[in-house]
Amino acid sequence: MRRSVALFVAASMLVLALPAIADPEVPGDPEVQPAEMVLIQGGIYAMGDPGSTEFPDHQVKVGDFWIDKTEVTNAQYYAYCQATDADLPMFWGIERFRSGLEYPDHPVIGISHNEAAKYAEWAGKRLPTEAEWEYAARGGLTGLRYDVADTLGVDEANTKSTDQDGPVAVGSYRPNGYGLVDMVGNVREMVADRWAPFEGDPEVVLENPVGPDKGRWYVIKGGGWFSGRGCNHIANRNVLPSGWRDFNVGFRCAKDTATQED
Repeated sequence: MRRSVALFVAASMLVLALPAIADPEVPGDPEVQPAEMVLIQGGIYAMGDPGSTEFPDHQVKVGDFWIDKTEVTNAQYYAYCQATDADLPMFWGIERFRSGLEYPDHPVIGISHNEAAKYAEWAGKRLPTEAEWEYAARGGLTGLRYDVADTLGVDEANTKSTDQDGPVAVGSYRPNGYGLVDMVGNVREMVADRWAPFEGDPEVVLENPVGPDKGRWYVIKGGGWFSGRGCNHIANRNVLPSGWRDFNVGFRCAKDTATQED
């Protein structure tokens, strides 16, 4: 584990469903499009990667929850900064990473896990758990490495293989079976859980699991524009410290069904 964490951090440092509904409009910029959320009906699924020693597949049950259809955008995060006096993202205004109001519909990057959690709280939401994120990413399908197939074509997601050389506008690629976009590719996504290896019985169903209460490392899921195809499969997990800001990592929000307006 320590080796994989070190390699990831070193690599990063080399380069600076059911009907969807819309959230109430967020304050700040009247032109900001409110985030659209999709209701995911919970169930039991095989979480993890068959044959993996770090995170073998095991049975998990999640309840119903709402999740953003897209990754949080530059415009949405800017509205939050304007409303709360929060700092702009680390790479704001850098053309190389398409970060700034010139790219309002691109995913926000260059923010830490702590900052993402504060945004989610401000929006009346939270970060999804790792189990929720992976369940949603699978789009109702089972046994596949990606969200629609076992292979990933260059026209199906924004990865390093597409030569986009940066994030693209959210929703530029096809949705999965739940209508969610960019669960594979564009940017990796932060979740609520701290990292821990799976050490339980793979035949025992875990209900709404969450990570440990303490720990420096938080899980990031999926892949991104700077990730090779092998790092974009749904079960893939990596980690970042809570204060780290990365050019290949963003997030989307989730919400409990009991708190979502009908």
